Amino acid sequence: MELAGTCVIQILVMFILVAVGYLCGRIKMIDKAVNAKLSAFVLDVVNPVLIFNSYQRELSMELLKNLGISVLLSASSYALLMTVLYIVFRKDNSPDTVIAKFSSVYSNCGFMGIPLINGLFGAEGVMYVTGYLTVFNLMVWTHGVSLFSSGGKPDVKKILHSPSIIAIALGLICYVAQIRLPGILSSAAEHIANCNTPLAMICAGVTISFTNIRESITNKKVYIALLLRLVVCPLLFWAVFRLVPVPDIVFMTVLVASGCPAAATGTMFALKFGGNSEMSAVVFAATTVLSALTLPLVVMLGAR
Repeated sequence: MELAGTCVIQILVMFILVAVGYLCGRIKMIDKAVNAKLSAFVLDVVNPVLIFNSYQRELSMELLKNLGISVLLSASSYALLMTVLYIVFRKDNSPDTVIAKFSSVYSNCGFMGIPLINGLFGAEGVMYVTGYLTVFNLMVWTHGVSLFSSGGKPDVKKILHSPSIIAIALGLICYVAQIRLPGILSSAAEHIANCNTPLAMICAGVTISFTNIRESITNKKVYIALLLRLVVCPLLFWAVFRLVPVPDIVFMTVLVASGCPAAATGTMFALKFGGNSEMSAVVFAATTVLSALTLPLVVMLGAR
């Protein structure tokens, strides 16, 4: 219950920040172009710095072992979700179904997951969620791209050049070699990392302010995506893996990451590949708002 209470407080703080972003979008203080640049800054600079910082700690074989467990647990969860997608959607590859599939599998584990897990479990939790983030990047640039591009080839270069993947690689090297940033750089990196939560949530709020929910409210596949992303996916993960003997903090980190709202990447892919970007934006907005209710319940369920 204590952990769930902490989750509620963290989400309430985050939603106040989302509300600020929403207001800034509605009064045109931040437009779509500025929000796109701000989002890119968070994803390509702030988030990677936070990830790198999570590895700036004393070497521990137990932490390395737990990170490996996180990767295996995350990969297993994606394999499970792929099976569910195959059963639910069969051979339906319509544009709306593509959005529903992508939104069901891929959570906002970086944009919303990292600040939430940082608030719940601190730097150790952020370190473990990088395992989930690594699998996410590998999957989203292979399976995710293929969903939108009708069998398009995996973008290996894009995977390797992802700032988050680079931050994970550099962070691991520095962690194993025990290379620490000097005091001034460490202090600057800490300040940048602290920008992650407010900027990420403000960007999410601005995105929601530009979303026309009414136009997609009658699309039943929107509701299927909401149900799968916020309820079925975390419940399925919990049901299948709750008896697996892994450290509680690793289990909870992957569970929270799997229960986060739909990834904003879906909207970017829809725009790039000519998909239904409006539906994607609606699913992103709706799951972000509704996660204020579902995520604390997921945390309460997962506490063991």
